[in-house]
Amino acid sequence: MDMSKDLVAASATPLVLAILAEGDSYGYAIIKRVAQLSGGHLQWTDGMLYPVLHRLERQGYVAAKWSAAENGRRRKYYRITKEGRAQLAAHREQWKTVDGTLRGIWMRPCTV
Repeated sequence: MDMSKDLVAASATPLVLAILAEGDSYGYAIIKRVAQLSGGHLQWTDGMLYPVLHRLERQGYVAAKWSAAENGRRRKYYRITKEGRAQLAAHREQWKTVDGTLRGIWMRPCTV
């Protein structure tokens, strides 16, 4: 299924914040988690994820630090901040409204 770029872009911030609310993570793991959560329908790339992470970091919603992975390589780990958790709660309410609205209209019989 082809996903609309607009829909993917609109869902990027709440998805990243929700994943980081599960625990600290790094880029590749976030990309894999998105694919897992979407059943493979969302296939993010580095070029899609990192601008989102950098914007969220500038906004104070995530913080980053370099750390050594098990294999000895350095990775940049991201964590959600208190402000990010508040932003995630706001996004959750907005998406509930959108979801409820779409469900309401899609449950009606089609008149076409």
